[in-house]
Amino acid sequence: MSAFVPKTAVITGGASGIGLAIARELATQGTKLMLADLPGDTLEKAAASIQGAIAQSCDVSDLAQVESLADAAFEQLGEVHLLLNNAGVGGVRGKMWDVDPEAARAHFDINFWGVWHGCKAFAPRMIEQTCDSAIYNTGSENSFFCAVPQTAAYIAAKHAVLGMTESMREDLPAHVHAGTIIPGWVFTPLGPEQMMKMGMEVSEYAAIIVPQILARERFVVSHYSNVRRIKERTDPLFAAYEEHAPREAGDDAYDVRDVIAALMENARKG
Repeated sequence: MSAFVPKTAVITGGASGIGLAIARELATQGTKLMLADLPGDTLEKAAASIQGAIAQSCDVSDLAQVESLADAAFEQLGEVHLLLNNAGVGGVRGKMWDVDPEAARAHFDINFWGVWHGCKAFAPRMIEQTCDSAIYNTGSENSFFCAVPQTAAYIAAKHAVLGMTESMREDLPAHVHAGTIIPGWVFTPLGPEQMMKMGMEVSEYAAIIVPQILARERFVVSHYSNVRRIKERTDPLFAAYEEHAPREAGDDAYDVRDVIAALMENARKG
């Protein structure tokens, strides 16, 4: 796709970390920004650090607040050319069976449902616009493999964000793009500072990924070492298919996509 420069952008989790770094990078392109985050000095200072940026308090786990964010965005920005569903928190730690299910559900309320809420509130309005636009959801290297041990809720939520985004892509018209941002290890407030500070500097990270966002890439990537870790999962997966799945004439008869396509074609003709 050809590059586009969004005139406006809404970024959840925009008060710090990756969200704020992307906002600052976009500001150099002249993008008008609305930063959404929990209310407080951190949000106000973040918006004040970028000329013309608007601070909008929002708890993404609450659909009503995200709907209010969308109302404010379209009222104050006119159009929304870029939405970044970026807000997230670090996961509860421990062996999966030791984690309190309620804590895991609370985590999903932010890291998964917060993204879902953003898409639900903004996508229909962005579809109504005639301009090119994009929705990006922040996943993780943990969308593809287990980077951090004993973070089952975080890993599951990030896998879910990837799956939801891939499904949503098929429902959007051509002028509304959707993609997944796949951070590797970046120095953000997501975890303990003594650990996180060994990650990539967030400004360096933003400089790598913003051009991909402007090109409306499907997957926005950074850390090449992720390829090795992804292969640690996919290589055994493909090997299992090679060894155990039938490979003979007609063995694609149960391919769901092919069957659906054939049924739709028959319906179109008939």
